[in-house]
Amino acid sequence: MSRITVRNTALAIVIAAAFAGTATAQQSQPQAPTAEAAPQVACGGDLSAFLAGVKADAIAAGATAESVDKTFAGAQIDQKVLARDRAQGVFKQTFLEFSQRTVSQARLDIGRQKMKQYADVFARAEKEHGVPASVITAFWAMETDFGAVQGDFNTRNALVTLSHDCRRPDRFRPQLIALTELVQRGDVDPATTAGAWAGEIGQTQLLPKTIIEFGEDGDGDGLVKLRESAPDVILTTANFIASLGFQRDQPWIQEVTLPASLPYEKSGIGGTMTAGEWFALGVTPRDGNTSFANLPSALILPQGRLGPAFLTYPNFNTYLAWNQSFIYTTSAAYFATRLGGAPTYNKGTPEKGLSDTEMKALQTKLKARGYDVGDIDGILGSGTRIAIQKEQFRLGEPADGWATEALLNAL
Repeated sequence: MSRITVRNTALAIVIAAAFAGTATAQQSQPQAPTAEAAPQVACGGDLSAFLAGVKADAIAAGATAESVDKTFAGAQIDQKVLARDRAQGVFKQTFLEFSQRTVSQARLDIGRQKMKQYADVFARAEKEHGVPASVITAFWAMETDFGAVQGDFNTRNALVTLSHDCRRPDRFRPQLIALTELVQRGDVDPATTAGAWAGEIGQTQLLPKTIIEFGEDGDGDGLVKLRESAPDVILTTANFIASLGFQRDQPWIQEVTLPASLPYEKSGIGGTMTAGEWFALGVTPRDGNTSFANLPSALILPQGRLGPAFLTYPNFNTYLAWNQSFIYTTSAAYFATRLGGAPTYNKGTPEKGLSDTEMKALQTKLKARGYDVGDIDGILGSGTRIAIQKEQFRLGEPADGWATEALLNAL
């Protein structure tokens, strides 16, 4: 799944404030070195002239002329990539809808089989990087169904298209230059390697610079083949997850039950309480494990106080760094707990949410009151949830951040 768009403008601020004192979870990738003499060719314009500039930059960054020529032979603009970029989908499903679709019994069964089949590789990944098999496997399932659906866009052409396009060339041009290094290594065949429309490659959908920095040869063939080799996928993914700040032997999410009353205004990503403080208020882990009471923890209520409830821990930041959609993130984290033996969550009886039109109306009202809800897009994102909580608290309602018809009418 493409992770290009930040789906709520307030999310980056919220993530940065969350879990103070923990490692910052950012997909930080090294920039390819540049030479002062390397020509800087603007985006757009004649494709041949544009590619000439990219080739010069790639050679200045250390690529051989042979690998550069091989990378760009036959390169062309892919109009389907541009169409997909202009029409990026966003999560408008609820947590229950999305998680029940993605965390299916079939995926759980396949995931457990994969964990057994590659047990030695997963053990090595956890020993070297501190990332459990369940966490890696959940991403593996969520991204490509364990490699079954990796995308059919030619990776070279996708990155050429997005680099040449003038929307975000600063994001994609370095990835295109990095691709020449993967070609030089023999890890990628530019003519045949295919993946996601935004240039991600392999069974967990990683960009070229990420592969260069964190790629690992798990099967001993001297190459990093993320489309074909499960051992390469497992070790590379573990290395990347660790780079996002994942802490060994610590939880990421834990389902809880809630007491009859609670200061719901303290819930939500970015909370400053510890798990022990939540436990003292009557929040109870379903698995009975309270050994992480001293860790910073946030209570998240994807569909309000009457739906599923979870405590998140600092390792949850890893999921937010992987994909900034709250619904995807929470589903992937829950998926990993299921693979680790946790039971199906308690669905509860959440209040009916708003339609797309109603959500946009609510966002409009919140924006008129001075809240930063980002675009009026009908998405219950982080900024909208925060604004809802503040209005619920002002109105004397349980401030659980869930958008309801009653709140819309009250405003």
